[in-house]
This record gives sequence, structure tokens and C-alpha cells, in this order.
Amino acid sequence: MEPEELPVDFIQPTSWADALAAKAEAPDALPVAGGTDVMVELNFDVKRPEVLLDLTRITELADTDTDTGPGAGNGRIRLGAGVTYTRLIGELGSRLPGLAMAARTVGSPQIRNRGTVGGNLGAASPAGDCHPPLLAAGAEIEVASASGTRTIRAEDFYTGVKRNALRPDELIRAILITPPSGPQQFSKIGTRNAMVIAVAAFSLALHPDTRTVGTGIGSAAPTPRRAPDAERFLAAALDEAGLWESRAPLPDAITSEFSRLVAAAARPIDDVRGTAAYRRHALAVLAGRTLAWAWQDYRGHGPAASGKAAG
Repeated sequence: MEPEELPVDFIQPTSWADALAAKAEAPDALPVAGGTDVMVELNFDVKRPEVLLDLTRITELADTDTDTGPGAGNGRIRLGAGVTYTRLIGELGSRLPGLAMAARTVGSPQIRNRGTVGGNLGAASPAGDCHPPLLAAGAEIEVASASGTRTIRAEDFYTGVKRNALRPDELIRAILITPPSGPQQFSKIGTRNAMVIAVAAFSLALHPDTRTVGTGIGSAAPTPRRAPDAERFLAAALDEAGLWESRAPLPDAITSEFSRLVAAAARPIDDVRGTAAYRRHALAVLAGRTLAWAWQDYRGHGPAASGKAAG
């Protein structure tokens, strides 16, 4: 005899307030947005929640606008958690290039039509494609419960393998991202050329207005993570050599050391998609390539950066 399947309660609120009230009443309820991650786990019996909380009818989750909240500035974008990858690419690709590049690599067109950045965050998979560019861009995650709203830095959001910093009664409301003052890049490597889970992924953002660098590593540690030593090294090397102003060709020594430091920041494992050693090597290659692409873009567009960041 096959084991008896327990019934699953299905809650489908039509307003954000009702969704927060439902989550407060049933903290173990599993949120469903696009369902592209959740349905896989249900179908393979990885999860068997007692309650599903369907968020697809909450229209405000699909909104995008310019953030006017505390700390907002420089045209920071408030990206609703229910915005699909397809809409992100089509409507915000020019303003959020790193995130759009990652979104283009997600699954098939059908998956991109359903899947959302908020759902990617909620799943918190180390291999999630949107995590590296969110880290590199210094994004913040707006979360809410019936008792209030708070923001979490992207680097503090991931707490373990497929675990995040949400409290039991909280839901993801939006992602807050400042459009970059410089180039962004994203690249990943997998076991095939399309519809693939990353063996390793890397995102880079140059911030000439603050003379800083952002990085994001995916699928090479228990959680998505930054490479802070690599960020500090590259920002300082560009500053000391006057490259922010001159936009001269990037010395090979800078690229090599940056690549080495990115690989050193990873904590990969051996699994069915690749070995730890291969992931470290791949990250070094991805870091060097994304830096070359970003620097080429920086040299070819816009006026040179002026002034140093305060600090």
C-alpha cells in the first residue's frame, strides 16, 4: 500500500494585509509565487507542507516603482517580489543590467514567465541565479509581517543551505536596488548550455561614484556570498593606479590577483554537478572574464569618475 497523503490547506488572499494576517495565523504556511521551485519540491516529495499560501492574486507584489522610503536615493528601485523574470528583463533590463543578465539565464521562457525574484530569494538555494547580482549591487530585501516592516541586506539574508533570515510570520515584499553608476556583469557555468543549474556563478558591479566594487558568488558555498577581499583589492588597485580617472587598460596582474581572491572566497563541495576544485577554478575564470567585460564597458562609456567617496 502506498502511504496515505495528508490534505493540504490552500489559502489564496487577494490583498497584502490578508496575506500577512494569514501568515501570522499559520506561520508554517509555505508561500507560493511563481511556484517554479515549490512545485518541484512538492512533486518529488521533498516538502509536504500542511498549508500553501498562494500570493499570485496580490497585485501590489507585481508593482515596480522608485523607492521613496528611508535611505532611498539615486533613483533606488523598489522591485515587487512578484515581478517575473520576463518583466524584469523587458522593463528594467537597462536600469538593472546585472540582475537582468542573470534573469535571462533562468530556465526556459515558460519558467521566466512564471518565476519571480522574490521566489528565488525565498527558496534561498545556493545556486539561485539572482543572488550574485543582488549581492554585487548591494541590494536590500524588504520583508513584512502583521506587526511591521523591516529591511535586510542581501548579504545578511542567506543563513544556510536553502535557509533565509525571514521570521516565521514574515513574507518578502520587495527588493530595493540602486541602479549602478558603472557596469555590471553576470556569468555562470553549467553542465550544458541552456536550462541549467549553475555549477558556479559570479557577478561583478563597478561603482565609480563611490570607487567601490561589488561581487556575488553562487553555487560555490553553503550560501550565496560576496568576496570582500577581492572587492577591497580591486577598488584599491584601481584607485592607486588612477584607473578610475584614466580608464587605461587593466594590467594583467590586477586581473589575476582579483581572480585568485574571488576563488579563495568560495567554500565549494563535491557533488553530482562538479568537484570543489573545479568550482574554484571556474570561479577564477568567471571573475577574470567578467572583470574584463566590465572594464571594457567602463572604458567605452561615459565621463571619467570624479572625486572620492567620503570615509
